[in-house]
Amino acid sequence: MTETTNRLPSESGDFPYQRIFESAIDGLVLQDIRTGGIVDLNPAACTMHGYERDELLGKPVTVFITPAHHQPFLEQVQRMQAGDELNIRTVHQRRDGSTFHCEWRLSIFDVQGRPTLLGIVRDINNRILAEEGLERRMNARTLEQATLLDISHTLASTLELQPKLILTQLRQIVAYDHAGLFSLQDSSLVTLAMRGAPLLEDRPPIHIRLHDPKTLAALFNEHRPIRIPDIWSDQPDAQSLRGLLDDGAAILLEGMHSWMWVPLAVRGRIIGGVGLAHANRDQFTLHHADLALSVANQAAITMVNAELYGHARELAVLEERQRLARNLHDAVNQSLFSAGLIAEVLPRLWDKDPESARDSLEDLRKLVRGAMSEMRALLAELRPSTLVDAELGDLLRLLTSAFTGRTDIPAAVSVTGTGVLPADVQVAVYRICQEALYNVAKHSHAKNVELILSQEECAFELKLKDNGKGFNPEQLASGHYGLSMMRERAEAAGVQLLIASQPGQGTELTLRWQDGKEGEAA
Repeated sequence: MTETTNRLPSESGDFPYQRIFESAIDGLVLQDIRTGGIVDLNPAACTMHGYERDELLGKPVTVFITPAHHQPFLEQVQRMQAGDELNIRTVHQRRDGSTFHCEWRLSIFDVQGRPTLLGIVRDINNRILAEEGLERRMNARTLEQATLLDISHTLASTLELQPKLILTQLRQIVAYDHAGLFSLQDSSLVTLAMRGAPLLEDRPPIHIRLHDPKTLAALFNEHRPIRIPDIWSDQPDAQSLRGLLDDGAAILLEGMHSWMWVPLAVRGRIIGGVGLAHANRDQFTLHHADLALSVANQAAITMVNAELYGHARELAVLEERQRLARNLHDAVNQSLFSAGLIAEVLPRLWDKDPESARDSLEDLRKLVRGAMSEMRALLAELRPSTLVDAELGDLLRLLTSAFTGRTDIPAAVSVTGTGVLPADVQVAVYRICQEALYNVAKHSHAKNVELILSQEECAFELKLKDNGKGFNPEQLASGHYGLSMMRERAEAAGVQLLIASQPGQGTELTLRWQDGKEGEAA
């Protein structure tokens, strides 16, 4: 009788809920807190850990908890009070050494004066693995989105096409062994860049002739990627690919099995494509196709922008040539024409009126000198390095000499100090002064012009003054594009532009610049 009294009800068979205890799906473990040993556990707990019931009775519950989790588990149990409930996640170890995640729900109660710990143990390994898998996928998607954003920013921030950069960035989110970026040119696909083995990257451009519109339509594929699990199979797509990439283009397929073609298209018009190959079969998934298409769409826009930028540069060169031709005609040609007329009349005039002839000879000298100055200025503009390498003071003297020779308006240049300007700043200042002198000649009716340049190592101030009729800067009529152009040039180069003028009091234009880095250091 005494022996029965000292046992827990489940041990004596008197436990009223014994059937529920034994049939519970979750593992149930009873531990005597005083001795620390297991006094009972249900079949689910035994099966969960691969032990027989008798092997665990009297053992501490840590027998099936991995050593790294012993101490945290025991510390939390020690802090429990009667009536409390505690949820703990830990890692268990089966008899065969395999591990799995478990969740404990613990409570303490008295059984015949003995404090007893009831643990409900649930195997949550599948849930934990699913959560970890979901977290990995979320991290991967986050990384992909961040990479796509970086790629988009990089491609959108350049106006010049960088084919190798596009393939390099694509590789960050879609692994491949061989790749080619193609442009559609006159019914042929031409490689702009290739990635893979050194032999592949060092090859000259490959030309793939598209023999009929059906081939082009098949490559466009309604602006969807084409995936070929095995390029050496007998599937129609694989056969078509091998037929298309023959001769020199076949190097893209050497040692490869998977292939993915991603069309580059803008507004339904195919402009090229990206071909990716991998040594593994069935390497490229639908998700890879979506990622590659996102990059391809950005690349297509970049290619179009680069093409438009190229046209714009060609147009700018043409406009610059036309401007130089107009200057050559308006200034130099007219000066030489006038000089020629004076030279023809001069011999006869000398016989009749030597004094007037001397005046005409002086006019001839001014015209020739002005034409020479104009030619030197035009030659400087034809050699852009001259505008960068020359001293700013020398450039201003060149401008004013040409201005005076063209307009007969005296222009004085005063320079104090020395300094070296960044190329973009110096070119901008030259162009602004060029435009300002043009405005003086066209609008001001000035009798003289003065340029005062004060330079330091990392700063300058330039004043351009005339004594013309002036104007009200706040009441300019539409069509004065010269001032707008000067302001745009100044803003682009970080130069401060001030214009002060009043009717009848001439105009003063001030340019100031200081190296921003020098200002921050100060």
